[in-house]
Amino acid sequence: MIDYRIDLGDARSHHFTVTLTVPAPQAEQQVSLPVWIVGSYMVRDFSRHLSGWVARQGRREVALTQLDKSSWRVDCPGRGALTLRYRVYAFDNSVRAAFLDAARGFFNASSLCLRVHGCEAQPHGLQLARLPTGWDVATAMLELDAAPAASKLVRSYQAESYDELVDHPFELGRFWRGEFEAGGVPHSLVVAGALPGLDGERLLTDARRICQQHIDFWHAGTGTGARTPPPFDRYLFLLNAVGEGYGGLEHRASTALIAARRDLPRLQAGDAPFAAPLGVSEGYVTLLGLISHEYFHSWNVKRLKPADLASIDHQTENYTELLWFFEGFTSYYDDLALLRCGLIDAPRYLRLLAASVNALAATPGRQVQSVAQASFDAWTKYYKTDENTPNATVSYYRKGALVALAFDLTLRQSGGSLDAVMRSLWQRSGGGPITEADIAAVLSEVAGRDLRAELRDWVHGTDELPLAELLGATGVELRPERVGFAAALGLRLSEGALSGVQVKVVLAGSAAAQAGVAAGDELLAVDGWRIRRLDEALAWIARDQPFELLLARDARVMRLRLRPDAASPFDAAISLHLQAKPGRAMGQRRRAWLGA
Repeated sequence: MIDYRIDLGDARSHHFTVTLTVPAPQAEQQVSLPVWIVGSYMVRDFSRHLSGWVARQGRREVALTQLDKSSWRVDCPGRGALTLRYRVYAFDNSVRAAFLDAARGFFNASSLCLRVHGCEAQPHGLQLARLPTGWDVATAMLELDAAPAASKLVRSYQAESYDELVDHPFELGRFWRGEFEAGGVPHSLVVAGALPGLDGERLLTDARRICQQHIDFWHAGTGTGARTPPPFDRYLFLLNAVGEGYGGLEHRASTALIAARRDLPRLQAGDAPFAAPLGVSEGYVTLLGLISHEYFHSWNVKRLKPADLASIDHQTENYTELLWFFEGFTSYYDDLALLRCGLIDAPRYLRLLAASVNALAATPGRQVQSVAQASFDAWTKYYKTDENTPNATVSYYRKGALVALAFDLTLRQSGGSLDAVMRSLWQRSGGGPITEADIAAVLSEVAGRDLRAELRDWVHGTDELPLAELLGATGVELRPERVGFAAALGLRLSEGALSGVQVKVVLAGSAAAQAGVAAGDELLAVDGWRIRRLDEALAWIARDQPFELLLARDARVMRLRLRPDAASPFDAAISLHLQAKPGRAMGQRRRAWLGA
């Protein structure tokens, strides 16, 4: 067994000490650390945090040669076991890497554990040593010793391969833990960093409803009524509550989540432990949507996956054009599941949907790059955003979700559904790799007609999605609404009494872009009057009239003339509303779509 001993004795300096033991090394044993973590498509070069190398075979120190930024060769002339010892700096409080201080620890093994080339398919053991007093451990990896945790000086775990080892994150410290069952499978949820008064029962109850909804979705049964079990025998949610933060990363039997503390449900004085599900804050709905999104990935990404990513190369980029499906379609179902299991109502769901429609409309890059191209370019564009990102690319999450909506509503006009497509893809692939040709074939089969033209236009083209027509056929009306003054001009700003008005993004084709406003500008005055917020100017100018803008750029003061355009695509947003009296067929389609 390849064995890793993770020592936490240097927590105050944010260092894990790792000792890797290879029982039977090759004469020239190569080792490497992944440059990225599966599910987050960006090269992160975790090896930059490694230091203090010592390589020994028995009592003899052996030569260690670095081959590239993340690979090493160890010369092992003898027959004894190879021991590699090194330190890992861990101060990344995200879901992607590793973190350690006196209060909490977290890691993905892809940030700590070297891959032993030629031994990837062997069992891998992991031991946690010198855990601080009172700390607990949460992971979905198999623990070898069933004795009570408090009695253990060392906690021991085992994975069947290196790929499994790096697919089980660890939460370490003092945290809240709760459990529930869904689909006959035990689930655990741990929360680190929560404020006192966490309403854990409510969080568990709502998470259980989400999990059961997704299990029912994927395993609704066959024509005989038989129900298949979920593709895991246990599941774990690891939630890190912080001052500001949001995100998640899926794994085969767990997910790592990060959310703002204020978004967690809290008990108030005199409250019952569980309140009505629909009375939830916007922040809590966002958290529930994140839980839903990452859990849906247990099927759609971790098992049903792009054929391009059927085998993973940990040392370089792994490309696919299918993130619009695997991330985008998951984004479609995350909020829809909240509606279908009763955690939000239809008007609230439509507000969430409208926000996605408006965000896409305010992204000029949707007319520059297809969502398939955006998927391929995730490594250099989606995860490396700058002031020009909205003008150059499109989110495969957001547009992918709306492509899913367009296909779902199209299929429902002929009696089908995207639900049927997803389940058919799962069953036909055996929960394994698929290609775009597989997706196209099942879409057309469920529709009863060829949908390859829609796939070409919506996924590989930059055409606008026909959402108004498709939503209208279900009794959902799109109503235009005016946006804020900055948004109408094509500006995304940072505004504050101390920082002033700073331009972060200028959207291509907007009034601000045509006038020459640039990212980084500080806006000082409108028609000679000082501003602290751009909307203040509406007290002395009309929204659609030209005006003089005084700004500072690179220590120079400049004057520009802006001419707002009432017909600008950035000057309006839409909201979605249920029509009061839809037709019978229209209402049936809507109820089938929304599940409500």
